[in-house]
Amino acid sequence: MADHGKRFEAVEKLVESGKDYTAAEAVALAKQAATCKFDETVEMHLKMGLDPRNSAQVVRGVALMPHGLGKQVRVLVFAQGDAEKIARDAGADIVGGDDLVEKIAGGWLEFDVAIATPEMMGKVGKLGKSLGRKGLMPNPKAGTVVPASDLPQTIKEARMGRVEFKLDRTAIIHVILGKASFEEEKLVGNMTSLMEAIVRAKPAAAKGQYIKSAFLTTTMGPGIKLDMRSIMSLAGV
Repeated sequence: MADHGKRFEAVEKLVESGKDYTAAEAVALAKQAATCKFDETVEMHLKMGLDPRNSAQVVRGVALMPHGLGKQVRVLVFAQGDAEKIARDAGADIVGGDDLVEKIAGGWLEFDVAIATPEMMGKVGKLGKSLGRKGLMPNPKAGTVVPASDLPQTIKEARMGRVEFKLDRTAIIHVILGKASFEEEKLVGNMTSLMEAIVRAKPAAAKGQYIKSAFLTTTMGPGIKLDMRSIMSLAGV
C-alpha cells in the first residue's frame, strides 16, 4: 500500500490544482499519469444536471467508439431459426435459444455483450436479475434488441466498441474510452463520439445546465477536470 501511495502521489502532482483541461490536454496528461505495469483503462465521468428520480430526465443510450476499447469483445446473441444462422454467419461468438437461457440461468456469464431478437425477449426477460446486475440485459433503448435483419450490423458495432451509457443514482454517467496505450488522437476520437451521443440523448425534460462537470481518469490515476467548453465543442455545441 505504501508503494501504491507514493506512486499515486507522484502522478497526482502532474495535475494542476484548479485547472480545467481541454480534451487534448487531459488525454495527454492521463496517458502520462498511467504509470502502472498494466495497460490502464481510460474512463470519463460526467456529472449531469438531471434528476435520476425523475423518469423523464433519465438518460440512456449507446455510443460507437470508432477506435474500439482495446479488448476482445465476446458477443452473445439470443436467436432461433433463421435469425440464429444470421447471427452465426455475422460472427457472433455465442448463439442460442432455450439452451442458452437455461445455461445463463445456471450462472454462466462468460460474455461481454448480449443481443436478442424481439421474439426471444419473452424468454430472456426471465434472466433479468442475473443479466441486469451485470449490465448485460438486452434492451431496445440500448439498441441490443433488434430484428434478424439488423443482427450483422449490431454484431459488427459491438465488436468495434459499442458502449452503453446510463445515468446512475447519483446523476453521474461513467464510460470507458479505451486504453492508456491508445494514441492521443484515438482517445479524443472516442471522446468525441461519446459526447455526440450524450448530447443527442438529452431528454426534453432536462432543465438548466445539462452537463455540470466532467473528469478524465485512468484505472489507478488521479481525476483530471475537463474544460466544459472544450468537450462540448467536440459535439458541435
